[in-house]
Amino acid sequence: MVNLVLNIIPCLLILLSPISSIVLCIEIEEYYPEERNDLLQLMDYASSASDLHSNWTGPPCVNNRSRWGGIACSNWHVVHIVLEGIQLTGSLPPTFLTNITFLSKLSFRNNSVSGLLPNLTHLVHLEYVLFSYNRFSGSIPVDFIELPNLKVLELQENYLDGQIPPFNQSSLTSFNVSYNNLRGPIPNTSVLQRFTGSSYDHNSELCGKPLENLCPSPPPAPVFAPPPFAIAPNPAADNKHKKSLQLWITALIAAAAALVPFLVIVVFLCYYKKVHEKETPRREQTEKMSVPESTECPEKTSQLEFLNNEIPKFDLDDLLRASAEVLGKGNLGTTYKAVLENGQVVVAKRLKNMNELTKKEFIQQMQLLGKIRHGNLVEIISFYYSKEQKIVIYEFVPNSTLFEVLHENRGVGRIPLDWATRLAIIKDLAKGLAFLHQSLPSHKVPHANLKSSNVLIHQNDRTFHSKLTDFGFLPLLPTRKFSEKLVISKLPEFFQGKKLTHKADVYCFGVILLEVLTGRIPGEISEGIEETNGDLSNWVRMVMNDGWSIDILDLEIQAAKEGHDQKLKLTEIAIECTDMIPEKRPEMSEVWRRVEEIEQRNREND
Repeated sequence: MVNLVLNIIPCLLILLSPISSIVLCIEIEEYYPEERNDLLQLMDYASSASDLHSNWTGPPCVNNRSRWGGIACSNWHVVHIVLEGIQLTGSLPPTFLTNITFLSKLSFRNNSVSGLLPNLTHLVHLEYVLFSYNRFSGSIPVDFIELPNLKVLELQENYLDGQIPPFNQSSLTSFNVSYNNLRGPIPNTSVLQRFTGSSYDHNSELCGKPLENLCPSPPPAPVFAPPPFAIAPNPAADNKHKKSLQLWITALIAAAAALVPFLVIVVFLCYYKKVHEKETPRREQTEKMSVPESTECPEKTSQLEFLNNEIPKFDLDDLLRASAEVLGKGNLGTTYKAVLENGQVVVAKRLKNMNELTKKEFIQQMQLLGKIRHGNLVEIISFYYSKEQKIVIYEFVPNSTLFEVLHENRGVGRIPLDWATRLAIIKDLAKGLAFLHQSLPSHKVPHANLKSSNVLIHQNDRTFHSKLTDFGFLPLLPTRKFSEKLVISKLPEFFQGKKLTHKADVYCFGVILLEVLTGRIPGEISEGIEETNGDLSNWVRMVMNDGWSIDILDLEIQAAKEGHDQKLKLTEIAIECTDMIPEKRPEMSEVWRRVEEIEQRNREND
């Protein structure tokens, strides 16, 4: 009946406007009600705090567009279902994808969806399956190995059990099943073997390459009792064997007695060597990354633990011998650029104020941060732990920081930072921060130290790329007092003693956005007014309330006529992000989407 009404009403408009009614009739003819019915099954099985289904009315697709939140279309068909981070709960309908046969992307990342994974049989166009950070249980369906165009499969951070099916699609380029309850050997297919151990970590009963824990050997063949007609044992031969065994035991006891004095001497020499080494200074460098040697002997000193098996390995001695250059000294510690003897360049951050951390706490946090891989986040490749020292090893990003690009060498001879470049940097920053929030849903403030000096800028020809660094350290700080060393201590909710959330990062992003737009340094005295992070946003608000004015813009982009509307929209986003009430600030996923649309529109206008 509903479909009949939908077909009749537009056609009745022919009397009023023949042209428009013809278009509407064509739209209804191209409408696929079976796809709509499949999607609406979600309303019966799952719910969302963000009122997901408020605009799920009418056809899901009109040509290549959709008014349905989280749905993308092509040629009247649903091709993307992306419902990420919307607090979706409940389970997925078992057959809700049966008729959406042109689906190429399916994502429910960062929700609380439970139950079994959905049936994806016959979805031959499916390329992206993203179910990470949920509560899915049961086994991975064997039918997944029959998806011919599968490129990305993310199932990490769930409660899946059973064995991994033998995926061998040549199209599969990204695969992650870590942090589940999977068991048994990793299938020895050429595709699954090319992924690193981080794709399989934290499945206690999973074994085989590329993991370090090898699968147990099959049990030995059982020994059967001899048949009744077997030859009887020879007593004389048994006595001879016993005498030989007694001689061996006597010899071992004598050897052990001789070895004890030798071990005492070794321990003494080891102790003497440690004392002597403490009195002998190491070779001087620009500023040495000293790591205290373990005083326990003869136990081996803790070494670097690597989080990326694809980079060349080096040990702690290599790091200590490297030539080191101080890149910066911050509240969390000192950062060095280290050039190893083999020419490899890394960044080492020697942390401070973390001596109360247990080894387990530190290792768990580093392993969690180390598995986060994104083009706009600096990768953590290794770390070192001892009671006195904690060192984090990052990939080296050449060139400079956003702070330096924006504020240094102002004046004659400076090459201005144009609008398109600033917009590209902001887009990268928003994209990286949104991914970080998706990857660390359990962290109340995933970054917590977001500022322009922690945005690294790499210039390739005339293209600028930005990467976030210094993230994820808030859980390692022992008390709120030490949190005062981070950027979040400047937020209004911190001063008010309120609970911090991920919206603190959104506020800090808004401050950086204002910094890029205005060219002002938060915290400096400008035009006789002392500006803190909050004051800069208040000043912009004051100007905006009197009407949009280009006077707030940096002089380097103020005169440029292009991008006027984009600058206004970015300023509006910055004001929303720096709202005094955290709940009124947008989610980073929404901010990223809006910034990306602005950047895309700006490129189209060039």
